[in-house]
Amino acid sequence: MVNYRLHWTENGERRTSAVSYGLSSAEHRKQQLETAGATDVEIVKVKPGE
Repeated sequence: MVNYRLHWTENGERRTSAVSYGLSSAEHRKQQLETAGATDVEIVKVKPGE
């Protein structure tokens, strides 16, 4: 299984998700973050356990 994390900017601070997602879940979370006002939202592929 391929895992993904998200990176985004919120209130001028760069953040990274604490959990890994499958691709469809990561895309859904990206939409949630953008709706909440986050900017520069990126989905990044990570190795299992990373």
